[in-house]
Amino acid sequence: MKKGAFASRSPRAALRAAGLAALILVFVFPMFFMTSTSLKSSREANLTPPSLVPAEPRPENYSSAWGRMNFAHYLRNSLLSAFLTIAGQLLVCVPCAYAFAKRRFRFKKPLYRILLFDLIVPAQAIFFPIYILESRLGWINTMRGLVIPFFYSAFTIFSLVQYFKTIPDEILDAARLDGCSEARMITRVIAPMASPIIITVMIFTFVYKWNDYFWTSILTTDEAVRTLPMAIQNLMPVDHAAREWNIIMAGNVMALLPMLAAYILANKAVKRGFIRGSGK
Repeated sequence: MKKGAFASRSPRAALRAAGLAALILVFVFPMFFMTSTSLKSSREANLTPPSLVPAEPRPENYSSAWGRMNFAHYLRNSLLSAFLTIAGQLLVCVPCAYAFAKRRFRFKKPLYRILLFDLIVPAQAIFFPIYILESRLGWINTMRGLVIPFFYSAFTIFSLVQYFKTIPDEILDAARLDGCSEARMITRVIAPMASPIIITVMIFTFVYKWNDYFWTSILTTDEAVRTLPMAIQNLMPVDHAAREWNIIMAGNVMALLPMLAAYILANKAVKRGFIRGSGK
């Protein structure tokens, strides 16, 4: 009987192992190859077929990429853009989601339908009016032009609404009986209970702003406010010269590290939040 149970588990285990191997191949291998290429010489990085491991690792590629792309300057701009956008979404999207999930007001359903429609509208369809508006406000080539339009996010509001709906109304009613205002309701009751989803959507916001190339290229022409995706583009030769893929990949690795660190830190916070919530 034990043999039969083991035999029945074997195909399932093999299928699970195959799935994990496929995930490693799809997600981990590109990162490995990018890191490997960043340590190669320029000649080795342009070989066909490419080698998987550098013959002589060259860590000096990173210092070269750092200097060529003025990494510290663009890193500061990227961090400022990402964290200002996150702060703005906390101020705008959390109260908005709370209102949609737990309050009654006029035109609630039509406004929520507009929000849902906005989820499927691509950025390419709305960039022109946003550019015209920012041009008239004098926000082109400014940090506020890169962050203020993104204080609103349909995806963030929608995600928060779905989670806020699962919070029992009895808890909110008890808080109101204790004299809790709406502002304190959000900061002292809703936000702590919904910390896992809030942290999760903030991770998505951070990754989106960190990798944002489209809006940065549209709304800026001045290198003083441009972010890391534009800096990495500067490593690409404008003529027909051979591309130094080792330097380009070194720049990509350096741009990836802050995102990786943010994910590791936030992942622990999300797990703690879910554990704390399940304990309650």
